[in-house]
Parts: sequence; C-alpha cells; structure tokens
Amino acid sequence: MDSLSEFLASVAPHISRIQPLLPTYLHVLFSALFSIYTGAHASLSIPSSAVKPPNDESREDDREEESEQEMEGLSPSDAIMFPVLAGSTLAGLYFLIKWLDDLTLLNKILNWYFSVFGILSVSRLLSDSMVVITSYGFPATYTAGGETWRISSTERKAMCLTSEKLERRSPLPGILSALTLPSKLTEVFWSLREISAGRVRVRTYLRNLGDLGFLIGLQTLCGFSLAVAGVLYFNLVDKPWWLTNLLGLSFAYNALQMLSPTTFWTGTLILSTLFVYDIYFVFFTPLMVTVAKSLDIPAKLLFPRPAGPRDDPDKQALAMLGLGDIVLPGIIIGLALRFDLYLFYLRKQSHRDKIELLERPSSPETQSKFANAEDQSSVKPGIQTELVKAEYITATGGWGDRFWTTKKAKGGESLQLGGTFPKTYFHASMVGYILAMITTLAVMEIFGHAQPALLYLVPGVLGCLWGTAFFNGDLSLMWNYTEAVEDGDAKAGPQASGASGSKQSIFSPFRQEKIAKKIEEIAKKSIAINPEAASTEKEVENPQTTEKSNPNSLSPPSHKKTPGNHLFLFSVSLPEPQSVKTTSSETLTEKPNNSSLSSRDKKPLLPIPTQKHQSSVS
Repeated sequence: MDSLSEFLASVAPHISRIQPLLPTYLHVLFSALFSIYTGAHASLSIPSSAVKPPNDESREDDREEESEQEMEGLSPSDAIMFPVLAGSTLAGLYFLIKWLDDLTLLNKILNWYFSVFGILSVSRLLSDSMVVITSYGFPATYTAGGETWRISSTERKAMCLTSEKLERRSPLPGILSALTLPSKLTEVFWSLREISAGRVRVRTYLRNLGDLGFLIGLQTLCGFSLAVAGVLYFNLVDKPWWLTNLLGLSFAYNALQMLSPTTFWTGTLILSTLFVYDIYFVFFTPLMVTVAKSLDIPAKLLFPRPAGPRDDPDKQALAMLGLGDIVLPGIIIGLALRFDLYLFYLRKQSHRDKIELLERPSSPETQSKFANAEDQSSVKPGIQTELVKAEYITATGGWGDRFWTTKKAKGGESLQLGGTFPKTYFHASMVGYILAMITTLAVMEIFGHAQPALLYLVPGVLGCLWGTAFFNGDLSLMWNYTEAVEDGDAKAGPQASGASGSKQSIFSPFRQEKIAKKIEEIAKKSIAINPEAASTEKEVENPQTTEKSNPNSLSPPSHKKTPGNHLFLFSVSLPEPQSVKTTSSETLTEKPNNSSLSSRDKKPLLPIPTQKHQSSVS
C-alpha cells in the first residue's frame, strides 16, 4: 500500500503538468487518425479474391468515371534506399541552414515546390469531402415508413423496392420525405440533387495524336478553386497553422492512396530500417530537430499549445508532428484494410461442379491438378470443378446510403452497400497506433525532450498486426499476401507472390522503361487514336462525307484529315435540362402503369449528358 502511495505521489506532478496540454494532445491524435482512416479507405479497390461486376449499360457514365486504383509498389531494396536518401536530404538541409544567414529565400523555394503538389492534393481532399457531405443530403437510397426507396434524379421520383406501384415525389430522404413542400421548393431540391450528381464531359482532340475525354463534377471544380486560393494565400499572404495542416493532411491523404508496401514482410522491413533511422537522427544528432524547427514548410502538422517558460510570449507556441509519423505507419495500416477486404471475398468463394463428367486424366500434369482438387472437401472426385468468386461491390463512398438505409426495412436486405465488411486487422493496427502515440506523448512530456515517434509506432502497429494474425491463424495468409501485379494482371493475391518483376524499387533505373510501357498501355486503352492520323501522306477522303457520332461516347466525332481541317478541337458536353412537369409533393401516390424496373434501372446516379457545345480552333 505504501509503494502505491509513493508511486501516485511521484506521478501526480506530471499529471498536473500534462492537464493543460490534453486538448493539444487530443488534437494531435485526432488529426493523425483522421488522415490514416480516410486515406486507407480511399485506397480500397477490387481485390484478387473478387470478380468485377458485369457491365451495365444503364450505368455507363459511372464506369467512365471510375478508374482502377493505381498504387506505387515498394520493394525490399527500398528498405535500404529510404533511410539513405532521407538521411542525405536531411544532412543537406541541415548544412544549408547553418550556412545561410537568412532562411527566407530557402523557405520560399521549398514552399512553392510543395505548392505544385499541394494544389492537386488539397483539391482531391476537398472534392472527396464534398462528395461525402453531399451523399448525406442527397443519398441514392433511404428507408422510410418501413419500406426501402431508391431515388431517380432523372425521373424525379423515389421508387419503392418492394412494390412497383408505390412512388414518392419528394426529393428529401428518410423521415424528411414525409414533409409537404411547395412545388417551387420541391423543384429547387431536385435541381440541387441533379447539379450535385451531374458531370461535365470535357473532350480534347489533337491532330496526329488522338482524342481524350474525362468527366468533371461540381465538387471537383469547387475543390480545385479552393485549393488554388489556399495555396496562393499560403505563399503570398500568411502561413497560419490550420492552413499548414490542411496542406500536410492532404499530402498524407494522397500518399496513402499512392504508396503500397506490396507485402506485409516488405512493409515490416521498411518500417524496421526507418525505426533505426529515426532513433539515430533524433537522439544522436541535432539534424532532425533543427531542420523541423527552422523550415516553415508544410511537411509537418502544427498544433497550438499553452506557452512554456522558454517560449516567446509574442508568438503562438506550437507542437509539431512530422508527416512521416503518419504516412509510414499509415501505409501498413492501409495494407491491413485491403487485406481485410481480400479475406472478406476470399471466404465468400465456392467451388461449382461443371456439368460434363470427365474421365480420369492420364497425363502427370492433369493428375496433379486432380489430386490437388480432390483434397478439398467441396470438390467431388471425378468431376471437374471451377472456382466461383463473388461479385465486387464498391467499398468506397455510399456514406449517405448507409446512414439513411437500414436492412431491417422491407427491401433493405436486398441492398448491396459496400464498405461493410469485417475490418479485423485494420482495427488491430489502429489500436496499436493509438497506444503507441499516447506512449510517445507521455514519454515526451515526462522527459521533456523530443521523441522519435517511430520508436513507439513501429512496435505498436507491427506488434498488434502480426499478433492478431498469430491468434487468428492467418500468419501464412498474411505472409504470402501481395499486391504486386504481373503485366496484364489486374491485381494479385497470395498466389502471385512470385511477381518479382512488379516489385522493383521506386528508385530503380529500369523504372523509366516500365513507366513508358505503362503510358503506352494507358494510351491504347484511354485514348481513342484515329488510325488516319498516323500519317499525313495517306489519301485524303472526301470532306463532304460525314459520320454520326455516339452522343454517349467520350470520343468526339470523326474528323477527316483535310488540309483545311481543324488542328485542335475542344468540346464540353453539359447535362441536358430536365423537362419534367412540376407536381405536388404528395407523400405517397399510385403509379399509373405496371411497367417493371430492374434494381439496376432504379439507380441512375448520373444524368447522361447529351447536349453538346463545341468550340474549335484551327
């Protein structure tokens, strides 16, 4: 009892000293968790254990907008290159700081350098945030009155999933749909819904090169405009801590979607080497602390804190957290989340017997395949089987649908909302990160010295991650899991662990050839190259001949290569205005016809732009 009293008496002064800093430390913890959580979920894409859903013509615009998640894979050699290059850069900046009398010019150069990436990063973070906020106000599905409803913006009505005779004309979701609104206000809400979900189709054409098209939404335009304004304010007017944090959080958010350790053992190796790097440069050299305090660049997060006895009373006292303490553990946590998604679809796989019966194979290769197949309980001897994978449901987005919809309502059980899958390893690694971050802050306060956060974060994250796999019996699956892809493969699973060619270091000199090949493949898929533009010496066709173009295609109409034809073409297609008669906002009405609608036809997320406005420059 006396020992406990002595311990509490020794700890009491530290607790009283930490109490004023608790809001600051909670701010630090929340900012780091927000970056990791959002970046990891935004990096989700179709795993190798699932199959792509079949094409649906009614959702062609969604397919055009969606693109596969492209991530930069790391290799074991990066475990050596990362500390070497980071240490060299840190030493160079340190000696430059000691050599320069005034750091104003150096800060300006580095800030404008970061601004190039800052505009794109902040734009993506803000536009994605606007999409999430918009989904809560204008969801595609909702539950009301014990029924599940799906909203069609093009038809301006909500259709019941269990009874085709029921429909609602209110644009509001959930219990708000029971409100009776004036006809003008109802039309305003429908217009806002169409504008928020609409996309502008931009198409460009360059002679002898090809055609390129993409979609831009209102959220993207607003995010890009705010990003440009914020970066200009940061560089030309002032650098408040909240704007520095916005740039830093945007960098972390995008980095978690771009970088992948490829395998868990590669990520463990990289974190282990950076673990030693962080300890050395914080405890045994003044380099890291000096550079972090001297340079005013968005490579760290700043948090207001109470002023200490050594702080300047005329300046705001700030606590710092490096972006490396978020991104480096974050790439492992993001890999854990994608591993959870892989396991979710892996456990939904099944074997299906083929109709035709086969004789016992005689060749050694087919005999070995049959022997391996007969070892599985779901496979019948003498019958050829095939692996059946579950269709992939988009795991990103749908926040508003999940908020307004419950599966307990009629028709809710048939909804397929992505993002709802067990996240065992993601939660385990997040718990490890939280405990390690709390330990870092406590040790820093007790000893009064800056701490290398990776000293605690690396053991915390890796220990919880591998420990959970050990107790769940998934060590073999986790060790063999890889995101490396062979050329031509969409995504690999544990079976593709030998894809050594896809695990080259990002610092490898052979990557230029690989990048050139990737650009060529993307050009063949994304750019509709006109074969007539390959040579100007071809016979010129009759300029009077015209062809009809598909209004839903990203490629502009075919252009004949005549001497007086256009060299450059730029066109923008806007959504066609809806000519819908305004109706009273009745809560529940009967449909006049009994036309059946499939579940996919009931969810047109984007209006199909058909009206074109083109301008050309000769």
